[in-house]
Amino acid sequence: MPDVRNVPSRPRYTYKFLTATLSITLTLSLLTACVNQPQRDAATLTLTEHELQTIAQTSPQDNNTLDTISTDANSPAEEIENTAADDETTLIELLDSELTQPDPEHQILDSNNAELDNDDTVTTSDSEPGTSQQQDLWDRIRTGFVLEDSEHKRTLSEKKWYAKHQAYIDRTIERAKPYLYLIVEEAERLGVPAELVLLPVVESAFQPFAYSHGRAAGIWQFIPSTGRIFGLHQNWWYDGRRDIDASTKAALKYLSNLSRSFNGDWLLALAAYNSGQGTVKKAIRKNKRRGKPTDFWSLQLPKETRGYVPKLLAISAIIKNPEHYGITLKSVPDAPYLQMVNTNSQIDLALAAEIADISLDELYRLNPGFNRWATAPKGPHNLLLPIDKAASFDRKLAELPKSERIKWARHKIKNGENLGQIANKYHTTVNMLRQVNKIRGNMIRAGKSLIIPVATKKMNRYTLSAIQRTRAIQNSPKRGNKIRYTVRKGDTLWDIAQKHRVSVNKLAKWNGMAPRDVLKLGQRLVIWNSTSKSGQSGAISLSNNSTTQRVNYIVRNGDSLARISQRFKVKISELRRWNTLPKNKYLQPGQRLTLYVDVTRQAENI
Repeated sequence: MPDVRNVPSRPRYTYKFLTATLSITLTLSLLTACVNQPQRDAATLTLTEHELQTIAQTSPQDNNTLDTISTDANSPAEEIENTAADDETTLIELLDSELTQPDPEHQILDSNNAELDNDDTVTTSDSEPGTSQQQDLWDRIRTGFVLEDSEHKRTLSEKKWYAKHQAYIDRTIERAKPYLYLIVEEAERLGVPAELVLLPVVESAFQPFAYSHGRAAGIWQFIPSTGRIFGLHQNWWYDGRRDIDASTKAALKYLSNLSRSFNGDWLLALAAYNSGQGTVKKAIRKNKRRGKPTDFWSLQLPKETRGYVPKLLAISAIIKNPEHYGITLKSVPDAPYLQMVNTNSQIDLALAAEIADISLDELYRLNPGFNRWATAPKGPHNLLLPIDKAASFDRKLAELPKSERIKWARHKIKNGENLGQIANKYHTTVNMLRQVNKIRGNMIRAGKSLIIPVATKKMNRYTLSAIQRTRAIQNSPKRGNKIRYTVRKGDTLWDIAQKHRVSVNKLAKWNGMAPRDVLKLGQRLVIWNSTSKSGQSGAISLSNNSTTQRVNYIVRNGDSLARISQRFKVKISELRRWNTLPKNKYLQPGQRLTLYVDVTRQAENI
C-alpha cells in the first residue's frame, strides 16, 4: 500500500482566482453594509460589561459530559417541557434517520463468505475518467487519490450498490457541499490520501446530526471516549464530535496516527478507525502465528469492518470515474463555502442567524456541535457562516454589546422550588444559575430573585437543538399504543424495556438514543407497545379520564404475589405480565413492582 510520505502534492489556487474571490467578497460586504441591525426586545435585562466579565472569569469548566447520569434534582438539568409543547413540534425531514442511523439506506454488505451472484456486475460505459467533468472540487480530490482500486468481491458488491443508487449519491453530495472544501483543505494540510475526504459518506452519509447505536456522533462518528482523547469537548451545551471543523481535524489526525502505527498501510488504518487499533493488531498477530498474510483482505475482522473499507474504496472509484459506472456527479465549486467567525462571547443562535441573514436551521446545520439555543458559555465561541455573510456578520456583531447577545429574565423564587426545577423551566443548567447569581451550593430562598439567561424565541423554534431533534423523533408515528414514561431514580433502558416487553434497541431508537446511553432523572421517553391478538398489551396506556392508575409498589418483608394481588384487587397473572416476572421465583424485599389498579375499587391502598 502507498506510504503517506508518497502522497502527491495538490495544486493550489491561482493568483487570479484568489483576486476574483476577494473582489466578490468585498463587493458583497459593501452591498450588505446598509442592512440595519435587528431590534432587540425592549424588556431585555441589561448586564454591564464588568458583570459579564466577572461571570466568565468565575465560571468553572462545565464537566457535565453527555454520558454522565444526573440523579439529583439540583444537578444540571435535562430539558423537560410540558405535553402541550410536544404537540407544537414540527417533524423534520430525515431527522429520525439522522439521529439513529448514520447511513440507514446503505447497509454494509457482508460478502466475505459468499460468492457474487451471476448478475452481480457493475454496469459501465467506455468513457475515460473525467472526460465530461468540469474543473471543480472533484478534480482536485481526484488528484489526491493514492489508494489502489480493488476488484475484491466485497468492493465489487459495494460498487454495484452505488451504481444503482444515483438518488442516494445526489442527496449525500447535497449534504456534503458546505463542508467538502474545508475537509479537502485539512486533508491536504496533513498530507493524507484524498480518499479520506469521502470517509463521512461511509460513516454518516454526511448527516451532521447522525447518532449511531454505538453512541458515535457527527459526520466522522466519534464515540465519546475517542472524541475526548482528541480534544472534542462534550457537555450540555456543546458536542465537539458534531463540530464540523473540530471533528474533521480530529478525525484526520487520528487516521494519520493510525497509518503510522501500521507502517503506512492505510487500509489497516481505516479498519482500525472502525473497529479499534487493538482489534486489528490482534487479528494481525493471529495470522502471523498461523503463517498467513497480514494485509487487510486476509484478516478475520468484525463483519462491519469487513465491509467498511470496501465501501470507501467503492465510493472513491465512483468519484474517480463516475461515467464508467453510469453516475452523474453534482458539481461542487473549488472555492471556500464557509468562513469561521469569532463571537468572543455566548450568543443566542436565533439572534446569530438573524444577524447573519440566514435561517436558524441553516445555522444549526453549519454548526451542529451546539446542542441548545445558544453557544456554550465557556466556548467555543466560533461560528461557521457562508463566506458571503461573514463580513457583514462581523460588522453588525461589533455594534452589539455582549450584554445584549443573550436575553435575561428575572425569576422570583417560589416556596418549594429548587435550582434543578428552575433550570428545567428556563432550559439552562444549574451550573449556569450558580455562576450568574454567584450561588454556592444549592441553597436558595423563597422571595429572592434570580437572573437567568433565556432564549429570545420559543423553544420549538430551535428545531435542530438537541431537545427538539429528540422530540421530533418521539413524535414520529409508529404502530401500536404510545406510552409516555418519565425516568425515575435507578431506571435503566433495560429495566424499562423489560417492563414494557419491548427490545432495548427499539426503545433507544424511538427516543433518539443509543442502547448504552445513560438515562437522566426526569427524562421523558416514549414507548410504542404493540397490541397482542387478545387485545391486551404488556402495559396499559392511561387516558386522562381513566379510572385505572399506575402504582409503583416496593416489596416488603412477607409479601407474595398472592398477598399483593388480594390487597390491590388484581390478578397474579397481571402482576406477572406487567413486571415480566418468571414463574417459580420469589419476590425480594425492596424489589419494585408496577401495578395498574382500578381506583374505584381501592380505599386505603392508593
